[in-house]
Amino acid sequence: MENHSILETAILEMGRIKGENSFLPSEVAQWIYPQDWRYFMPELLDAMMALYKKGKIMITLNGDPIDPKGKIEGLIRITLIEQTK
Repeated sequence: MENHSILETAILEMGRIKGENSFLPSEVAQWIYPQDWRYFMPELLDAMMALYKKGKIMITLNGDPIDPKGKIEGLIRITLIEQTK
């Protein structure tokens, strides 16, 4: 899916910009879709999970990695994994 590729690229680029700092998925959506970012959140979360399963990013909830097969709930944060930088 081409949109996933764009969203994955945006997530990775936000990670490079943030460096070692984590960030919210909504920050990426607001960055690339400032007006309608909420509309794109489901697709962004799918792209985020694809990157997580590929080992390119870490997704945490309260500092702990989330279950890649579990439901996404709560205030999750993304961190770029070192080899991806």
